[in-house]
Amino acid sequence: MIYITRKIDFCASHRLFNPAFTDEQNQAIFGPCNNPNGHGHNYTLEVTIKGELNPETGMVLNFRFLKDLIKNEIAEKIDHKNLNLDVPFLAGSIPTVENMAIKIWEILEEKIDHARLHEIKIYESDRNCVTYRGKSK
Repeated sequence: MIYITRKIDFCASHRLFNPAFTDEQNQAIFGPCNNPNGHGHNYTLEVTIKGELNPETGMVLNFRFLKDLIKNEIAEKIDHKNLNLDVPFLAGSIPTVENMAIKIWEILEEKIDHARLHEIKIYESDRNCVTYRGKSK
């Protein structure tokens, strides 16, 4: 099994809050991330694909295909956006990196043939990172 990874950077803002909670509950749980005007991050997204080497191409998956897929399906929809207001695939969810990883997985998984999505990793900062490998089967 061979693993390949494509990495992209993007910037986005969000506000972490649950509309079912009181202002006090949101502040206690989300702290400064609950700022009513939001805050931003410089994110790094890593998408890892796994598969067997295709002997005819010498590749698991063409990196250009993976680059274009991530750009068209994810980056163009979230880069320089407000995750609460501007990103339809995050509508109805709290835009944590955990929820972002799950949603990105759901979008990309169905668009990859001849290989399998292995991992979504999102760095919210140099110190905070989420890794998602799909639902347990």
